[in-house]
Amino acid sequence: MQLNIQKVERDAKVELPKDLVFGTMFTDHMFEMDYNPEKGWHNATIKKYEDLKLNPAAMVFHYGQEIFEGLKAYRQPNGKIGLFRPEKNFERMNVSAKRLCMPEFDVDFMVEALRKLVELDRDWVPQYEGQSLYIRPFMIATDPYVGVRASYTYKLLIICTPVGLYYPEGLKPVPIMVSEDYVRAVKKGVGFTKCGGNYAGGMIAQQQAKDAGYTQVLWLDAKEQKYVEEVGTMNFFAAFENEIVTPELGGSILAGVTRMSAIDVLRDWGYKVTERSLEINELYDADGKGTLKEMFGTGTAATISCVGKLQFGEKIIEVSKGEAGEISKRLYNEITGIQFGKVEDKFGWMNIID
Repeated sequence: MQLNIQKVERDAKVELPKDLVFGTMFTDHMFEMDYNPEKGWHNATIKKYEDLKLNPAAMVFHYGQEIFEGLKAYRQPNGKIGLFRPEKNFERMNVSAKRLCMPEFDVDFMVEALRKLVELDRDWVPQYEGQSLYIRPFMIATDPYVGVRASYTYKLLIICTPVGLYYPEGLKPVPIMVSEDYVRAVKKGVGFTKCGGNYAGGMIAQQQAKDAGYTQVLWLDAKEQKYVEEVGTMNFFAAFENEIVTPELGGSILAGVTRMSAIDVLRDWGYKVTERSLEINELYDADGKGTLKEMFGTGTAATISCVGKLQFGEKIIEVSKGEAGEISKRLYNEITGIQFGKVEDKFGWMNIID
């Protein structure tokens, strides 16, 4: 498939503020591609960032056929731009598409299209410490039809936004609260996909946590509500005395790209990393015994987020004494070091744009 590029000519140089707010400013260009059963994917175009024109009956508005991804581009010390494992995000997007009866696409083509998009908007990739270009691919159903079935037509788009730190507090440990009133996802549902409904359904628990003074919500499993699953927008890790545990992927947890990268790094360092069921009470028992050393989350937005306080009903765990744990800090420095080109990319994760 041909990629049509319509370059935007700017009248002035891109000037980015030093204090970027996450997700509020967008680059000059966007990627757009259409699908229908007769042509398959077609009209792949990089063009001016602009509003979409959609029929009010477009099925995305009525039946929620929508999926998305999130990844980043990083300014390298030599001025080049690095994408962190973009193929993994597009592979996961195809998994989401299949589950939501949406058309899959060619991963290699999308990686190359993304490279072209970022190359055009390279001046939007921030240069200040800790800042990056957040990339949002998404797919929506566009059939103008009010009836329950899978759409026949779709749009796949990519937009980009220069961002600062997702959590301004950085690696300072954040407090999280277990949701006892709500669950995020069930096995055999769509919890393993990255669809908007997962996030919309979780907003009420997130708001409860914030109202109580917590940064994020910790989800438990839907069936028994005793097994740890995810932390809001992140995967969860607990470092015990002799192992590091992260909940196993069983159909209700998103397979995070940062999660898999963290596991690879930790195992390369010699840590025993176990993917298994993790009861919430196991954390409290270990804390009482002094064998719970650290808790942290992993995700594209924040990379690594240390957990300093966990509340479950009346029970509270406090770890790290207000400071980032040694494992969390080392892991953050390693992964962000690879992303920003300051640490050797021994795993071959970075896709470099000259």
